Amino acid sequence: MKTLKYHTTHPYPCGYFSDRMARSEVVSPEYSIDTETYGRLMKTGYRRSGQFVYRPCCDQCHACLSVRVKVETFIPNRSQHRSWKKHHHLTAEQHELYFDETHFALYQRYQAARHASGAMDQDSREQYQNFLLHSHVSSKLITFYDAAQLCMISIIDELPDGLSSVYTFYDPEIKQASFGTYSILWQIQLCRALNLNYLYLGYWIKEHKKMSYKAKFQPLEILVNNRWQTFEQFADK
Repeated sequence: MKTLKYHTTHPYPCGYFSDRMARSEVVSPEYSIDTETYGRLMKTGYRRSGQFVYRPCCDQCHACLSVRVKVETFIPNRSQHRSWKKHHHLTAEQHELYFDETHFALYQRYQAARHASGAMDQDSREQYQNFLLHSHVSSKLITFYDAAQLCMISIIDELPDGLSSVYTFYDPEIKQASFGTYSILWQIQLCRALNLNYLYLGYWIKEHKKMSYKAKFQPLEILVNNRWQTFEQFADK
């Protein structure tokens, strides 16, 4: 990792707080990051978007914190248990990353319903592929079906010590579903089946309501000042 080169982006509008500017530290794109190297980078707070590996490097704000579920000791709460029972009949299929028009149409419906006027609600096919289907590491596309109906897709990365939950999108027109929660529970179960220690959930922001669901998957570990600590240790400060 010491041989990698990094660069810091120019400030750009923050995707979480409209009154803030953000910056990222990005691994130079001249390097093709393999799975082992990416696993080490993940432990220090990096994440990928397509083929780009980055971590927040904002001048004044340090709200984005990497989090991971400690799989071995995870116990679902009542709400999560209900979600598991509600959706456990879904059929999950694992694939290599590939483009499909049906998947893209589902992605568009999800973005329009859940993130209207956001940065991705008008993504083109090329933007969709660059974001989710281009990867230098070991990645999988998981399709979830209710009988013949495609209802959800998750993208995950396979790491030496765990899985990284990259992105999940689902049919927003199916009422009273809790697909987002179920997808995380399913990924935790996959970690256990593969004898992996962690499910990485990306960044968590304490002040952001849309991030609050991540704190419900306990025990959760948080990367603070380059050291992983328990959620309780962080919350007590």
